[in-house]
Amino acid sequence: MPANEGPPTLSPDWRNQGIRVVRAALQSCDTPETKGMNRQVALSGSRTGAQALWAGTNHIRPGEITGAHHHGPLESVIYVISGRALMRWGERLEFITEAGPGDFLQVPAWLPHQELNASDKEDLRCALVRSGPEEIVVNLNIDPVDEPEWIKS
Repeated sequence: MPANEGPPTLSPDWRNQGIRVVRAALQSCDTPETKGMNRQVALSGSRTGAQALWAGTNHIRPGEITGAHHHGPLESVIYVISGRALMRWGERLEFITEAGPGDFLQVPAWLPHQELNASDKEDLRCALVRSGPEEIVVNLNIDPVDEPEWIKS
């Protein structure tokens, strides 16, 4: 729909259905957990009525390796705020790449993946967005390869 056309029905109540601010202090840890990661939800269908996305943050302590997991049919975007992330992915976590502050990572639906904090001194902090309002986290029990293949971007 072109930007200058309105919705095809009655105008929405933009005052009550417009911009919503979720303050940092109101983020919630009431989301499925993955070993080694402190994931917090800010926006979701159940928390804010979002219809097509989920957003939150994660915090991974120095040297921590998270459990392998995927987010079902949801695509994800990870934005690295601070620290250095190593991302492993694949059926046996056979691929690996690195991302730093300001970098984005795109994670396809159903992709088994694992986040690692590349530093043993600095926290890794990221912002997360997923393509649906559900809080889907499927933790996996994977026997990873010993030496993953480095993928350079």
